[in-house]
Amino acid sequence: MSIPLSVLDLAPVSAGSTPQQALRNTVELAQRAEEWGYHRFWLAEHHFAAVASSSSTTLIGLVAAATSRIRVGSGAVQAGHHTAASVVEAFGTIDALYPGRLDLGLGRSGHRRAKFGPSGAGGTAGSTTGGAAGDEVRVRDGVVIPPPFDFGSLAGKERYLAQDRALYQPGAEPVAFTEYVDQVRALLDGTYRTPEGVELHAVPGERARVQLWLFGTSAGESAQLAGRLGLPFAVAYHTVPATALDAVDAYRAAFRPSVELAEPYVVVSADVVVAEDDETARHLASTYGHWVHSIRAEGGAKPVLDPATAPPLSPEQHRVVRDRLLTQFVGSPSTVVERLEALRRATGADELLITSVTHDHKARLASHRLLAEAWGLREAAAA
Repeated sequence: MSIPLSVLDLAPVSAGSTPQQALRNTVELAQRAEEWGYHRFWLAEHHFAAVASSSSTTLIGLVAAATSRIRVGSGAVQAGHHTAASVVEAFGTIDALYPGRLDLGLGRSGHRRAKFGPSGAGGTAGSTTGGAAGDEVRVRDGVVIPPPFDFGSLAGKERYLAQDRALYQPGAEPVAFTEYVDQVRALLDGTYRTPEGVELHAVPGERARVQLWLFGTSAGESAQLAGRLGLPFAVAYHTVPATALDAVDAYRAAFRPSVELAEPYVVVSADVVVAEDDETARHLASTYGHWVHSIRAEGGAKPVLDPATAPPLSPEQHRVVRDRLLTQFVGSPSTVVERLEALRRATGADELLITSVTHDHKARLASHRLLAEAWGLREAAAA
C-alpha cells in the first residue's frame, strides 16, 4: 500500500483576489482534502507577504472547525516569534474543542540570525544577485538535488530588519531552539519549572492530545534534536532541496526510541501541480517561478500571477529560482506519481507532504484531487 499523502497550505493570495478569498479557499481545500483521503492538513506561518496564513494557529482552529476527521496542524510555528507558553496554550485551546487531531510542528524560523539566509522551515530570505552556488545538479535515486542557493548578497536587507522589528517585542531575545522545545514538552506534560523552581501549568494546554513535530531543512540542529528526542521529523524538500536528503539522513542517524516513537518517522514535502496532461500542468505552474522570485528577491511573496498574462522569467530571474523549478513536481497524474515515488524511495519517507501554488483555485483543487485518485488514497483508507 502507498504511503499517506498530506497537504501543506499557505493560503496564497492570487493576483486580482484578496486575502479574505484566500482564507475561504484554504478552508475549502481542507474540506476537500479530507474527502479525498489526505491524512493531514498543515498551515505554514509567513508574515508581511501575500499569503493569508500569517496567523496560522488561528487558521488551524478554523480549519479544525470546518472538518471532522483529518489531522490539522502547523508546518511550522516560527518558534522565534512566539513564547513556548503562548503556543501550548493556543494549541491546547483548539485541542479542548477538537481533541486528538492536532499536530504541533515547530521550526527554527524567527530566531535572530547573525547573517541573512534561509530562515528554517519555509525560509524567505533571498537575493537579487544570489543564485546556485555552482551549476552541478545531482540526481540521487531519481531525485533532483540542485546545488545550494547562495543567499550571500541579500537585497532589501532593510525590509527584513523592519519585519524582525515588527515581530519581536522591544528587547526580546528568543531562547535557544533546544531549550524552546524542552519548554514546550514540559508545558504539555505538566512538568514545567522556571529556573527558580516555580511550577507553572498551561490551562488549557497541559495534557493536550497534540502530536509534537520538528521541522528542518538541513542536517543541523533540528534534524539531530528530533532524532535524539524520538520525535517525528518533517523535511522541507520543497523549499531547500539541496540539503533535504542530508536532513533525513541526519535525523535517522540521531534517532533514539521514545514514548512517542519506536522508529524514525519522516515526512518529506514536495511542491506539486497536477493536471490532466503534462502541457496543461506546465502552463498552470508557469508562474510559480515568479512567485518564488518575489520571495527571494523582492522582500516576500507577492500575489500569484495569472499564467495567461504573466511575462516569462528573465534569465536573471530564472537563475535565482532555478533550484526550485528543477525540483517542482509538475505534470499529468502518472508523471507526478512516478516522480513522487522516486522521492519516497530516495528518502524512505513514511509520508509525503504536498503543497501547491497556482493562480486558479479551481486548478489547485483539481491538482490535489487528481493526485489523490492516482495515489489511491481512498482505496488505501478503505482497505
